[in-house]
Amino acid sequence: VQLQASGGGSEQTGGSLRLSCAASDTTFSTYIKGWFRQAPGKQREFVAAISWKGGRTWYTHSVKGRFTVSRDNAKNTVTLQMNNLKPEDTAVYYCAAGRSTSDSYSYYSTEAVYDYWGQGTQVTVSS
Repeated sequence: VQLQASGGGSEQTGGSLRLSCAASDTTFSTYIKGWFRQAPGKQREFVAAISWKGGRTWYTHSVKGRFTVSRDNAKNTVTLQMNNLKPEDTAVYYCAAGRSTSDSYSYYSTEAVYDYWGQGTQVTVSS
């Protein structure tokens, strides 16, 4: 069972990037999906998450209105569209999958909820 993240790269402030995460197993279609990031010298932090049916989404405050998380269960993919990028968005971004047993921001934003993690993709935003 694997998660493969892609789409990272370098952009200037105000630009956009689109991250994708593909799952190797159709079982993941019933898992919640999350995106986390880790900047140099900092702890990994929650960015966004989506319920397994796609009807609920959660975002950390700093990315609300700029990032959009979506999923396509038929294709076993989850996407993070990042617009109006800022230098503070620079980090390694990780996708993750976990079981859906609760429905709250605190649940979806907790790393321990996620059992499976992708390898990470670098996003660099220059000013």
